[in-house]
Amino acid sequence: MKAENEQRAGLLYGFGAYGMWGLVPLFWPLLKPAGAIEILAHRMVWSLGVVGMLLLAMRRWGWIRELLRQPRKLGLTALAASVISVNWGLYIWAVNNGAVVEASLGYFINPLVTIAIGVLVLGERLRRAQWAAVGIGVAAVLVLAIGYGRPPWISLVLAFTFAAYGLIKKKLNMGGVESLAAETALLFPPALGYLLWLGTQGRLSFASEGLGHSALLASTGLVTAIPLVCFGAAAIRVPLSTLGLLQYLAPVFQFALGVVYFHEAMPPERWAGFSLVWAALALLTWDALRTARKTRTEAARLVSARAAGPAASPAPAPEPEPEPEPEPA
Repeated sequence: MKAENEQRAGLLYGFGAYGMWGLVPLFWPLLKPAGAIEILAHRMVWSLGVVGMLLLAMRRWGWIRELLRQPRKLGLTALAASVISVNWGLYIWAVNNGAVVEASLGYFINPLVTIAIGVLVLGERLRRAQWAAVGIGVAAVLVLAIGYGRPPWISLVLAFTFAAYGLIKKKLNMGGVESLAAETALLFPPALGYLLWLGTQGRLSFASEGLGHSALLASTGLVTAIPLVCFGAAAIRVPLSTLGLLQYLAPVFQFALGVVYFHEAMPPERWAGFSLVWAALALLTWDALRTARKTRTEAARLVSARAAGPAASPAPAPEPEPEPEPEPA
């Protein structure tokens, strides 16, 4: 019963995290007339304050000394901070400039880009279904490029920066709150310097557009930290396969908001491109679930064989059947 309650709580945390990330396009337009770079700077400054209070409550400070003693890890943290700042800034700009749908596409194709990076950078080998999914994803980008009359550069930059950020975080192997604290601490000085410079130029919207506007800008720290905390709570309670499925909630919500709420245009060629992306993701999800099921079955067989003891030798494993070719999407 306790395990079921923990998993139920994990699902709720997961829905909460990805739901908030999916609905965040409703928040950024509220911060106008602040520009995207000013909003980004406020996000960096106020996120450090929120995460600092979380660390104070959890009494987690030992990792700071360890990080400072490892120049390579500190360099990777600085690289992660730079990459995620590009991702955040472009996403804010896209939402506030009528490109919510194109921004959502970036997070739809992010799993495909992550797989491609795994092959190119880490030398990972792909199954046939994964190759097919990546191929369909490339075709989708070409269709969308024709539809837009240009490459969907907002989507591609968001997808590649977030995939690169995930790769760096994998190498860092730090907790979510700790890594965000380290990244925002590195981003804090230039962000604060930029806000002070805007103030000297008379272009800072903070404190000049009313108390409500200032409060919204300050709340960017909460908008950044709360979903991350919920994600961390979900990650320790539900299987990674479940978490991988939940990640599609955010771009689905963003896409729906772009079409239904912001009334962004969706001509036929754009629908065709998105349909190809969704087909690739469906194939990728099917393959991941099938592989996870095979892994669990094999693990259960090995446990049963060990429990039988040395007297009973386990039956040889059957020859693996060739994977069926994926049906045309």
